Amino acid sequence: MNILFIGIGKMGLPMATHLKNAGHILKVIDINPQQTSLAKQNGLTVGNDEDYTWAKWIISSMPNDAAFLAIAKLISEKAPKDTIYMDTSTISISASSQAALWLSENHIDYLRVAVSGNNHMALAAQLTVLSSGKKEIYDQAHELLTCWGPKVLYLGLQEQARLMKLVVNLMIAQTSAMLAEGLTLGRQGNLDWQDMWEVITNSAVGSPIMKAKMAQLGKPLGERDFSPTFTVEQMIKDLSLINQAAEDFGSPIEQTKMTLGWMKQAIQDGEGQLDYAAIIRVLERKAKLSN
Repeated sequence: MNILFIGIGKMGLPMATHLKNAGHILKVIDINPQQTSLAKQNGLTVGNDEDYTWAKWIISSMPNDAAFLAIAKLISEKAPKDTIYMDTSTISISASSQAALWLSENHIDYLRVAVSGNNHMALAAQLTVLSSGKKEIYDQAHELLTCWGPKVLYLGLQEQARLMKLVVNLMIAQTSAMLAEGLTLGRQGNLDWQDMWEVITNSAVGSPIMKAKMAQLGKPLGERDFSPTFTVEQMIKDLSLINQAAEDFGSPIEQTKMTLGWMKQAIQDGEGQLDYAAIIRVLERKAKLSN
């Protein structure tokens, strides 16, 4: 099938490449010439605006609400009525709902597709894929979605995939907050740093994300690796979306708001491009421990 993939950044490029490798006819678009150059190196064909009418399927991976809404509006105006649009961006529920209205006015089917996982998981085709929209459209898209990961889940007719992604990201952020508090407490009580990680990852809280963080951070204190799998700045974006959703639904998220404050402190401390687990360092500084 003909697929136009818009937005080929850290997540979009490997996702588009997996579709090509599965045998689909693919063209890609990105406003960043560096990304289109990388796409060509990956054997992808770079498209243009005329391809909005060429593709049966249009997929996008955008960095924020404004970029997503601009693309959704363009698709609603340019794409034929039998087009199917799938968006994989992490965006607000309100932006997604607005796009749904525009698309429905032009009878374009819209599948919300939230992917859970980082760019390394995208490269390995190990994302968890969450979808919502018309069930018959999801059924048609299922073959495409399985190109990105083994776990593909259908959640409902409207914005359920968007909300579920925010719920998961809330819990990921809170995992980093839990580590920050627990490990700082342990250090202050003279527990050995590496011993703490060994116990944590072999305990009831030893989740896959804990084990992944141990691989980065469970080394001697001077060798800890805060290079980003997902930056502090990226997590602040997601926490802001979570906060907006909580306000819309009237949901109390007091702990998450505190975590957002620690992330903002990491930015002020010049650590915005480090891994979001850098809030461990924020609490260590509050406790006057060496980093």
